[in-house]
Amino acid sequence: MSLDVQEKTVLVLGLGRSGVAAARLLAGRGARVIGVDNADNESLQTVAKTLWAQGVETRLGVGQLGQVAADLAVLSPGFPPENTLLRVVENAGVPVISELELGFRFCPCPVIAITGTNGKTTTTELCAAVLQAGGVAAPAAGNIGRAFCDLLRRGDAKNAEAERLDAMVLEVSSFQLERIEQFRPRVSVMLNVTPDHLDRYASMRDYAAAKERVFMNQQPDDLAVVNADCAGDFASLRRADAPRQIVFSARGRREGCAMWLEGTKICGAQAGELLDMAATHLRGPHNAENIMAALAVGEAFNVPLEVARQVIAAYRPLPHRCEFVAEIDGVRYVNDSKATNTDAVEKALAGFDRPVILIAGGKDKGFDFAALNETLRRKVKLAVLIGETREKLAANWSPAVRCVKADSLEAAVRSARQNAQRGDVVLLSPACSSFDMFRSYEDRGKQFKQIVRTLASGQEISRAKH
Repeated sequence: MSLDVQEKTVLVLGLGRSGVAAARLLAGRGARVIGVDNADNESLQTVAKTLWAQGVETRLGVGQLGQVAADLAVLSPGFPPENTLLRVVENAGVPVISELELGFRFCPCPVIAITGTNGKTTTTELCAAVLQAGGVAAPAAGNIGRAFCDLLRRGDAKNAEAERLDAMVLEVSSFQLERIEQFRPRVSVMLNVTPDHLDRYASMRDYAAAKERVFMNQQPDDLAVVNADCAGDFASLRRADAPRQIVFSARGRREGCAMWLEGTKICGAQAGELLDMAATHLRGPHNAENIMAALAVGEAFNVPLEVARQVIAAYRPLPHRCEFVAEIDGVRYVNDSKATNTDAVEKALAGFDRPVILIAGGKDKGFDFAALNETLRRKVKLAVLIGETREKLAANWSPAVRCVKADSLEAAVRSARQNAQRGDVVLLSPACSSFDMFRSYEDRGKQFKQIVRTLASGQEISRAKH
């Protein structure tokens, strides 16, 4: 399982958080590491200086590679698969693995891998909190918090921590799973598979196939925790040596389910009522899925049910996920900037029993936006559209809901306020990524909150900070 990189030349493609962690891990294991990135900016230059001091050669602003003489390449998850540098490396016959695979080769403890289109971060946080409360040393890492490889570095007390862990709870993306070989989680969690990243994948089938790789190397003594909505779609779970399964459902009791949602109560086939969501800060069927996954992971590591209940009841949702911001003149303003696909928007809308003014739009990821029309008819009184996709959204949604367009997020909030009545909800739930107008979904959500709080203070929106 381990990987011998001593005195080997390893390319790290992409110097984001995961790439930097991979480069440091490799350098600490005796490899000659060359970190490469297409971009060259002030932030990356600071990173490069730090890496050089740690023995990592760095090359920024690289559009082409000359002769490639490397033993291995490690691909950061954000590095595009069509990138010219990656093609050159592959054509030179250099093996390419993901940062996830690299970390696994050096990981001394079991891995819990949590994937799915929506809910990964909340579930990863819940699982780590449940396990730690039950006495299992298992931090959250991967796409949340610290990179996987960062927990595996040697050289100081802080980074020797992996030797003292009972498990690692990893948020895992489809991008990371594309380049695994031996990665084998002791427990895998598949929360859901709905349209996303169709600007990267040719079809939903290709996207689902990338997600399914999380089961690829699991054996009968491993565990797969799977949503009933997609459990039947995975051939990996029907093979003779498939992992043991715990199947859950947020759509009521279904055949073969170990857990399901009835009203606000999560029930189990063996223990009856497990938890009432009314006693938590989490709402909606999508959060029921996250909770059921966390309960299953806790059970797999023998965490008492009462301990898991207490942890889940105390847990508060992370920012930018149906986050209440303020109530102004009887209108509630909610920040769901993390909703970067249509399924996330549908789940957000399902959580409201009052009229919604929806602010949506951003960078196009290739979705069929018309798939939301039935939900829009039932839930939304007005859609205020921004960003790169506003014309496309208007064309798709106009048959279902009145649409208006705005030139900025400020203008969208102003339009929403003008059209809102007491009892309404103004919901930022974009159904798109943020990179046309903002640095990230966090940046988008923070700007929305600042604009709303400026409104709540009685100031003009135009004074809100950008």
